[in-house]
Order: sequence, then C-alpha cells, then structure tokens
Amino acid sequence: MEPNVFDQLASQYDTTERKELAKDIASAVQVECKESQSKTLFDYGCGTGLVGLTLTSLVERVLFIDSSEPMLGIVREKIKRLNVHNAEVIHSNFLQYSKTKKADILLVSLVLLHIPDTKKILEFFYEILNPQGKLIIVDFDQNEKVSHPKVHSGFDQNALMVLLKKTGFQSVSSSIILEKKKVFLNEDASIFLMVAKK
Repeated sequence: MEPNVFDQLASQYDTTERKELAKDIASAVQVECKESQSKTLFDYGCGTGLVGLTLTSLVERVLFIDSSEPMLGIVREKIKRLNVHNAEVIHSNFLQYSKTKKADILLVSLVLLHIPDTKKILEFFYEILNPQGKLIIVDFDQNEKVSHPKVHSGFDQNALMVLLKKTGFQSVSSSIILEKKKVFLNEDASIFLMVAKK
C-alpha cells in the first residue's frame, strides 16, 4: 500500500458518493456492534473515519488506525467537531502496529483489497484481537472486470472464509450487503460483510 496516494487524496476524499457508500456500510456494521458498550473497536485503515465515527456511541472506545497522516488529520478534526470523547487516533503502517493494545471488534472496511498479502494481514488481525473477538471485513466481491496493479480484484467469499478458518477463527459468516453501479474502479460491484469470531 502506498500511503502517499492516500495522503494526496485526503483533502478531497469525502465525496458525496463516498459518504453515501459509507452510510450504507455503516448501517450494516452497526448491526454487528449491538450490545458492545463495554468493547474496544479498532477501525483499521480508517481513512477519514466515515464508517468508524458512526460507531462511537455503540462501543466503549474506538481506535482509528491508518498509515496516512493527512487522513488521520481529518479524523482528528471530525472527532473535535463532533465532540467525541471515546476515540483515539493512531498513525501506523500496516503490520507495524504495536500488539500491546488489543481489540474486541476489528473493522476492516474496503481495506483488505489494498493489502497485497491477505494471509499475512489476517494472521496479524487474529493476533490483535482479544479472545472471543470479532473481525468485521467489508469488501468487494471478486470481479473479473477489475484489473489494477495496486488492488485485488475483490475477493471470493468462500476462499476468504477458508483462509480465515485456517488462520484460527472459529466461526465465519458472510452476506452481500450492497450492490452498486460504477463503484469499484468504475465497475458495478457487490459488497459483502464477513464476520469472523476468534
């Protein structure tokens, strides 16, 4: 992942389309965060916090983690503006985050497609989750029309579920939550939400 690309995008990232997409994703994620008032949630690869900031009232604490400092600057501004008191912002490159802090819920929304080594990052996610922790992955279904050197062309849900179980997750479930036009590198795409429990 090249943070400089996202550094450059940060100030223009919150387009109307991205806000609408984040709102739809957040609605589905919120269902998974019910009865989590005592939980710590990590929004890993949080970008400008479009999804994670909708979850702050549902959990005890949210850590916004990203490799782009300009993106995190926008998250900090939003936290201040929204008067959120249970959020922390952490600048960290992927896989370099200190494992001293652990998550009860780990949200990875439209992030996995940017990470070249899926197996390695899933192992890392497993390590930073508390026992009985929950990994929530939101990403694109595999799409053969999408071809880009910097991103996966979406994911085969069954293959990803197998990989999660091999990593050690006890139960994995998945469902399509959205179908959108021209949303994935200008191609129509389905978006799934997958939940893996440690």
